[in-house]
Amino acid sequence: MTLLELETHQPLIVNRKSQILNRPRRLRATPAIRAMVRETELNARDFIYPLFVRHGEGRSEIRSMPGVYQLSVAEAVREAEAAAKSGVSAVILFGIPKEKDPIGLENFSEDGIVQQAIRAIKKEIPEMVVVTDVCLCEYTDHGHCGILNTGEHFHTGLPEGYVLNDETLDVLAKVAISHAECGADIVAPSGMMDGMVSAIRAGLDFAGYENLPILSYAVKYASSFYGPFRDAAEGAPKFGDRKSHQMDPGNVREALREAAIDVEEGADMLMVKPALAYLDVIRTVKNAFPQLPMAAYNVSGEYSMIKAAAANGWIDEEKVTLETLTAIKRAGSDLIITYHAVDAAKWLK
Repeated sequence: MTLLELETHQPLIVNRKSQILNRPRRLRATPAIRAMVRETELNARDFIYPLFVRHGEGRSEIRSMPGVYQLSVAEAVREAEAAAKSGVSAVILFGIPKEKDPIGLENFSEDGIVQQAIRAIKKEIPEMVVVTDVCLCEYTDHGHCGILNTGEHFHTGLPEGYVLNDETLDVLAKVAISHAECGADIVAPSGMMDGMVSAIRAGLDFAGYENLPILSYAVKYASSFYGPFRDAAEGAPKFGDRKSHQMDPGNVREALREAAIDVEEGADMLMVKPALAYLDVIRTVKNAFPQLPMAAYNVSGEYSMIKAAAANGWIDEEKVTLETLTAIKRAGSDLIITYHAVDAAKWLK
């Protein structure tokens, strides 16, 4: 193109530029500017780190969850210390009992595995927030989340093996009280029993723990993403499934109803589980109940998919993990229960 031709085209170039009045790219031009205007900021304090505690010594890696272990009480303390050093300020405990039975007696035993772990962690790291899962599935010999309709508990009109709601509530209250007595900071009922928050709140208040918060698994779906967790907690149901009490993945209005009931019954925080496939649900529930802290559980299947893809060299584990956790927070979650917690906290530094 000659100089004359270029000069001839120049007015057109100038005119074209003058038509671009809005240039969002100006705020993406440098890393410093991008950081200044970032809307969603991850922080290590956002994370709650799950720990699986068992009897015995040492630790054993869970095959379907690389980097996650079943831990002795001593190892759980070490893992909690590592979390604290990384900046993570909370753990949630899941117990693997020595023996299982139809009710799950170790679940509320003074010397149960979770009770031991609470005392040990609070002794060594008193500033660590200890959250405890309150359910029956890991402790029962049938692997379901409550007392079953069988034997002395049989109710006519219900199928044999059906999880009995009201009989289970008394056990959940006992479990929560036993955790409180050992020093738990927050109890988190996960069984999706009707009235579970009310029963636990009444039990805690009666026992003198009226200031102990309840983080309710208010919206928990019957998800296919839980498989690796059931390996870790050794809590897979021996028969059937949990669809009689966990929610249908196609439902959102039901999530609002479940959350509203738990708020009315005294829940201090709400949770949606799983997280990544339910970002719309997190946002919907957060918009409906903005006054309460919102948690989301970045569950085992979501974790293991990233680990597997990273191990095969298909994705960058650090970048994909942080993008995933950012999405969960952007959707409305204030707290994220995640197995990535310690790694993510280190990467954020």
